[in-house]
Amino acid sequence: MTIRKYIRETADRVVAGGILEADDALKLAGVTGSDRYLLFAEAARIRDHFLGSAVHLCSIINAKSGKCAENCAFCAQSAHHDTGVDVYPLVDEDEIVRCAALAEQNGAGCYGIVTSGTRINKGDELDRVCRAVRRIKSETGISPSCSLGILDTETALRLKDAGMETYHHNLETSRSFFPQICTTHDYEDDVATIRAAKAVGLRVCCGGIFGLGESFAQRVEMALTLRELEVDSIPLNFLNPVAGTRLEAADNLTPLECLTIIAVYRFLLPGTRLAVCGGREKNLRELQSWMFLAGADGTMTGNYLTTPGRPPELDRQLMKDLELTVEACCGGES
Repeated sequence: MTIRKYIRETADRVVAGGILEADDALKLAGVTGSDRYLLFAEAARIRDHFLGSAVHLCSIINAKSGKCAENCAFCAQSAHHDTGVDVYPLVDEDEIVRCAALAEQNGAGCYGIVTSGTRINKGDELDRVCRAVRRIKSETGISPSCSLGILDTETALRLKDAGMETYHHNLETSRSFFPQICTTHDYEDDVATIRAAKAVGLRVCCGGIFGLGESFAQRVEMALTLRELEVDSIPLNFLNPVAGTRLEAADNLTPLECLTIIAVYRFLLPGTRLAVCGGREKNLRELQSWMFLAGADGTMTGNYLTTPGRPPELDRQLMKDLELTVEACCGGES
């Protein structure tokens, strides 16, 4: 069987309800040359079949920055790195709500409140976040999301009662590669957070970051873990190395490799929302618009946590040029 026939028949199998395994995904990941363009097109066909052709935008606020006790190798906010990142405590609720309204004006359907640190403090910090979530629900039409670190059931219930609809918490990479990236907490702590959020009825946005030095087999491994956890949306981030971090010299991705990751994830997770988030400007470069042609159905607009993103007006022009409809729906963030 030729590789082109394999790509088409594998896509047919997925559309018919089939479930791919690691060997299938790795064979697709090995596609080269012009056959990659067929892989992207078939991934987009799968996306259209399960999710339609509309795209979804999300946005975030870096609501508390720096001095994180975790030692994630890529992170500018880790206290283990000297990056010169802005350091500040949790911002006030007025600022959180103001930025939510701005994100809604810019077309985002989901807005994430993100804080640095292992977990949110259960006193004033959690109270302030809950008040902000309530106001976002009452004063805007955007869907509130939070990314506050490791989560227990009690905190998940408080956030849900305040009106939070989605909890975001990335696995970052595969279980087998995680010890190369972080040693200050266990991978199972992150898995437990996903399960705690789902157990109380929250949507879960969970993904990772590529270009850390992981193999494609480990990228597939993470995809299968996300499928097992039945997450609702997956942010696909690509490393934008920050000076002062352990990965400051990393340069592991090409635009076509990023697009291949998107496409393979679409084959493996056909009905799950895939949002391309951090690092798309650096890693996709002139091929940013291709993320939708390769099977993604969402992206983050505006700035990221510690690095600038694209101005929202440029993303709106991109959607217009591709004749894509933007729908309000909670997607992924990083």
